[in-house]
Amino acid sequence: MQSNGGLGVGLSPRETAALLLDKIRAGNDYARSKKQRFRRSASVIKMLTLTLSAASTIILGLQSLNTWAGLAFALVALVTLLGAVEPFFNWRSRWVLMEEAQHRFQRLADDLEYLAASTAADDLTYDHLAEIFDSYQTIWDDLSRTWLEHRREPAPSTSG
Repeated sequence: MQSNGGLGVGLSPRETAALLLDKIRAGNDYARSKKQRFRRSASVIKMLTLTLSAASTIILGLQSLNTWAGLAFALVALVTLLGAVEPFFNWRSRWVLMEEAQHRFQRLADDLEYLAASTAADDLTYDHLAEIFDSYQTIWDDLSRTWLEHRREPAPSTSG
């Protein structure tokens, strides 16, 4: 097999399928790592907001202590700040977006593995693989388009 700038030249359909499966798995790994990061960030922000909100409410009930009341107002300010920051980063929708991408990559990998396993070596064609590759490209296109749509949207208003 020749190499041209890191690209395989003249690969057999089986070798092409293996290369494509590696790319799909890399996409799935990317989506998994991003999903975990976004899920963690969404959870941290939500828990921090809930904790600060609860603490400030309890402390405001202890108004006889000026130090506590001042601390409570500071916590309320932090909750307000987090409430404003969270929609900007939109961790939850990013997490769900990566969950969907990961599902689609895994499904595509399963389809490719089944195609390769159920097709005789001489019967596997580039046309079969082109369909899988087109689906792979569609997943990335959809992921990029949705990502850009989310980034272009103004943050939802936090006022009622």
